Amino acid sequence: MSTVTAYAAPSPTEPLTKNTITRREVGPHDVAFDIHFSGICHSDIHTVRDEWGRATYPLVPGHEIAGVVTQVGAEVTKFRVGDRVGVGCFVDSCRECAQCRAGEEQYCAKGMIGTYNAVGRDGEPTQGGYSGAIVVDENYVLRIPDGLRLDAAAPLLCAGITLYSPLRHWNAGPGTRVAIVGLGGLGHMGVKLAHAMGAHVTVLSQSLKKMEDGLRLGADEYYATSDPETFTKLRGSFDLILNTVSANLDLAGYLGLLKLDGTLVELGMPENPMSVPAGALIFGRRRIAGSLIGGIAETQEMLDFCAQHGVLPEIEVIKPDYINEAYERVLASDVRYRFVIDTESLRA
Repeated sequence: MSTVTAYAAPSPTEPLTKNTITRREVGPHDVAFDIHFSGICHSDIHTVRDEWGRATYPLVPGHEIAGVVTQVGAEVTKFRVGDRVGVGCFVDSCRECAQCRAGEEQYCAKGMIGTYNAVGRDGEPTQGGYSGAIVVDENYVLRIPDGLRLDAAAPLLCAGITLYSPLRHWNAGPGTRVAIVGLGGLGHMGVKLAHAMGAHVTVLSQSLKKMEDGLRLGADEYYATSDPETFTKLRGSFDLILNTVSANLDLAGYLGLLKLDGTLVELGMPENPMSVPAGALIFGRRRIAGSLIGGIAETQEMLDFCAQHGVLPEIEVIKPDYINEAYERVLASDVRYRFVIDTESLRA
């Protein structure tokens, strides 16, 4: 085993502090790599503060991880030392269920093994990317194309695939009208990706304060949902609505924005159960659905797509000692649009 420096949460109420953790020895199918950048996802904060339950401490968050390979196992065929690689939200799955065999490991029937706050096949807790290095089975490692900077590639491994997967699944492209609810870490990626796919893109945000950003990022239109006229003007407009905010929306109003056979996809996780008015679904044959990140093959497809089309997240790079301040800024929506930790000091 090896020891690496990391930033860990000692409890739900204490700030993250510098610590050391162990990584397993490199097995026959393992890839070891130095972590160069790790994105901060809102779900990191939820987990650290035990808002979703079952958090185990000390806890090292981080599932948007980018770095460079330092060692490969004897039977590894996909990677070699020096490759630019990444790891997203999970590091293993059962590999046997129908979902895993179909390349939908995120929906593993036995539960995917999270990059942190989970238990690996070796029985040891998994620890995430706020650290200097990591060891992962080659089948759960992604290749980062040369056209993507490592710092910008990191958030693609959660924020990017979270939006790419439903856009692909519901066939966003030329001739389709897509609405993105919320222009934050997830929403801004939805705008960029849907625009790159050729869809007509509308941002639906609480206010117009980010309108200039939204149009610059690729939106064709931008409306404030605080204005009741928005729901009148846009009624029956969209093939697909992606909700990136973890708030309980007035679903009747938003479902009314869909065309016949339109779909509203939930990507955020509201605190309270959603109340779905049946009439809003029935009169229009509309659907409400959910989507969870993507499988390994689709995540690689997303990275290649982003490299080909120049799709990069808007990021603010920080040092590890700024993590706790960054958390507070995320909670205050004071970031445009994703914090990325430069982990150089953790590799020393």
